[in-house]
Amino acid sequence: MKIGFDAKRTFFNRAGLGNYSRNVLNALSLYYPQHQYYLYSPRNKQQLYYPGSNQQVILPQNGWRKFPSLWRSFKIASLAKKHKLDIYHGLSHELPTGIQHKSCKTVVTIHDLIFIRYPEFYRFIDRQIYFRKFKQACRNADKVIAISEQTKSDIQEFFHIEESKIEVIYQPIHQRFFNPILEDDAQMVRCKYQLPIDFILSVGTIERRKNLLSILEAMVTENLDYPLLVIGRPTSYMNDVKAYIAKHPNLKVIFLHDIADDELNAIYRMAKILIYPSVFEGFGLPVAEALACGTPVITSNVSSMPEAGGDAAILIQPDSAEEIGLAMRHLLSDKDFYQQKVEESKIQAQQFTPAKAAKQLIQLYKSIL
Repeated sequence: MKIGFDAKRTFFNRAGLGNYSRNVLNALSLYYPQHQYYLYSPRNKQQLYYPGSNQQVILPQNGWRKFPSLWRSFKIASLAKKHKLDIYHGLSHELPTGIQHKSCKTVVTIHDLIFIRYPEFYRFIDRQIYFRKFKQACRNADKVIAISEQTKSDIQEFFHIEESKIEVIYQPIHQRFFNPILEDDAQMVRCKYQLPIDFILSVGTIERRKNLLSILEAMVTENLDYPLLVIGRPTSYMNDVKAYIAKHPNLKVIFLHDIADDELNAIYRMAKILIYPSVFEGFGLPVAEALACGTPVITSNVSSMPEAGGDAAILIQPDSAEEIGLAMRHLLSDKDFYQQKVEESKIQAQQFTPAKAAKQLIQLYKSIL
């Protein structure tokens, strides 16, 4: 098969949609090398992704170089016909204009519809653009991939797309998180960032939806004498977080961002717990990554987090600092329960292997040809 992809996020986004795109493309290239993969991107920033030998990056040519956004929206459809694609897969919520009228079949991945459920987190103009683009892509695609049952339910509720058109394929996580690391490599990471021996970990953009303040309140409520390592890009929400820390000087909080994935693998494995009390997620990638590393997880009992965590995770009300604190205390004080969660974590993570996701994607592509 000749399969094309919207690869903008692959080369542009360090986290989120970028991770999804890179993990999908890596998995397909590795496990199904007999197919040809065309990666359409406005630019090629190879520091984030190095294409395989069966992957060809397609960039704007001639005058289109000055208008990369227009190229992505209006030129790719004709390129798909020129390259004789069998499938075009929009990896991040949208499809090029007119692609449904070309000879290839189309697939779009919808990650979440948080902008509809929680409009207060988004600007009005962004919500209008997202709604139009996402809904149009779902209507035009031959198949819609939802990365969780929660997202599938939202697509049906808000866009009125028939259930038979939607396929749930969980977001794959990178193989590195399944692979153990050498103790020397872990110590190098610990020394580089001056990390303590024991710490609790939070991973994700420091924004209101990720709910970092509830973690801090829980640690104060339970008087937990553990450092909290927070890895994520700061936003204006950081001002609220710093103000809370200033009022509670006993809190020990370390902030890091732009951590390489190999280093993140080591940090997951060094952490005692991953705590992820997000208000809403399309999937919750840090939950799955931590589980693959054998790190016990405490996460929210809402949206897709119970899917990602399964029976391995401890589920809490995200707005209950008391509940979060008690869950952390239980894990940290009961060695047998802690070890049970370590073993369950590794089992649950098998739901999100690259090999499984690649197999499901190829089966879906073949089913619509």
